Amino acid sequence: MKIINLIFCLCLLLSCQKKSNSSIQDDKKAVKEALTGMWSAIEKEDMGTYAAYIHPEFTQFGENDSVLRVGKKAEVESVRSWIENSSGIHTEMHEPRITIKDQVAWIVYYWSDRGITDGVEFTSKGKSTRIFVKEGGKWLCIHGHYTLLPLEN
Repeated sequence: MKIINLIFCLCLLLSCQKKSNSSIQDDKKAVKEALTGMWSAIEKEDMGTYAAYIHPEFTQFGENDSVLRVGKKAEVESVRSWIENSSGIHTEMHEPRITIKDQVAWIVYYWSDRGITDGVEFTSKGKSTRIFVKEGGKWLCIHGHYTLLPLEN
């Protein structure tokens, strides 16, 4: 009987470990989907959806920002202003690496994007870190830090 209990406990422990690894993979997928959902909302000029991904305490160091941008309202208004004067915006993610620690996740990646702003075509590429927190079962972006990289000729 003790052997059966031991085997049962071992099986239970292994199934919990498997579930935990599966849960981590699900969270990593959800974080990546949250970021690509943010970009999709920008492409569709859907500010309500974009705002739903942003944490109220959002902060950002943008590619050209000399100071920290603070707050969800500032972020949403900045993106709204950009897309009002832009079209054809599209962003791609390259080489993402996602780390999950409890209810906090960070994703580091390279990006490339293109579009038209104020009638002028643009392309850029860079590297970024985004931090997400899980609240109410949803991953919200709480911080972004972006660095432009030189375009190759």
